[in-house]
Amino acid sequence: MPRKSRFALKTWFRLITSLLFFMLIPHKSTALEHQPARGLKAATTGKSHLPTIRESADSDMQRMLEQRIDSLHLTKATHDKRLAVALVDVTDPANPSMAQVNGDEMMYAASLPKIAILLAAFERISEGKLPLNESFRKTMTNMIRNSSNKAATEVLNKVGGEYINTVLSSPKYRLYDPQHNGGLWVGKEYGSGKAFHRDPLHHLSHGATATQVARYYYLLETGRLVSPKYSSQMKEILSKPGISHKFVKGLQADYPDAQMYRKSGTWREFHADSALIEHDGRRYIAVALANDPKGGEWMKKLIHEMDEIIVAMHEPDVTIASVHAAVLPESGAQRPSSSSEHLM
Repeated sequence: MPRKSRFALKTWFRLITSLLFFMLIPHKSTALEHQPARGLKAATTGKSHLPTIRESADSDMQRMLEQRIDSLHLTKATHDKRLAVALVDVTDPANPSMAQVNGDEMMYAASLPKIAILLAAFERISEGKLPLNESFRKTMTNMIRNSSNKAATEVLNKVGGEYINTVLSSPKYRLYDPQHNGGLWVGKEYGSGKAFHRDPLHHLSHGATATQVARYYYLLETGRLVSPKYSSQMKEILSKPGISHKFVKGLQADYPDAQMYRKSGTWREFHADSALIEHDGRRYIAVALANDPKGGEWMKKLIHEMDEIIVAMHEPDVTIASVHAAVLPESGAQRPSSSSEHLM
């Protein structure tokens, strides 16, 4: 065969080989994305067919959420990225409906990420590396219900700080996902001292996005945090909130018997609240993160509006009046330091 022909044949062979290689890479990555991280067994709940909440956006719910935010005069806060909200109707867990504003905006979340410590602790328990005795259960309950920083630091040290973020970033959960601007992160003890590992994207010590927190509660409700058995025990620890403010205070007057599985956070001008709420045959997940001194008051009003949206979704013929709340002037705020002052 002439030299030029052999050269042309080799060139075509290399080109075809390269094309095949790049065509195969996405398929390989997609498969790996769903494999559990080393040491983290995939949950076998029989519910793998359930949709993701990202696939469950509902245009009617989205429209109502944006209208309700506007009725509270909080649209500017969302435009300024100082308020993030997520709402998921899980009355039928197999068919969730979601709406969000700034759902992938990573914000400082104070004590809310203690739910991540709880998850990692139950992963350790499932591996047989931590005992689930009454003493440890009491410590975890105090960490969640009363937001004890001492209890949170004790659990964190038993679990291992880096292990917590390994669990959060694992393909099993992806509760911290760079492709979605981060998510839940715990990079510092809840006490004095320096951060041991700030989040890679935003350098926050305790961070969250509204959508990833909503995903956490959806996985919890569908028995996919660790296992159905341990999801149920985690849900019990999240019940009976010990601090009555934000979402709790906003719902108590109208629905004193509502069941709430909840974790909030407060540090200076940063406010966060998250809950799985059940009442009158309806069930939904509500999350709000705010960077404003009045954020706690915002959340007290927001939860009332979000609850009415869920009612409207199930009773579309019922006219629901919007609440035009007077919100105090908004103000800016600085990025938090590593201090744990008033971290609730």
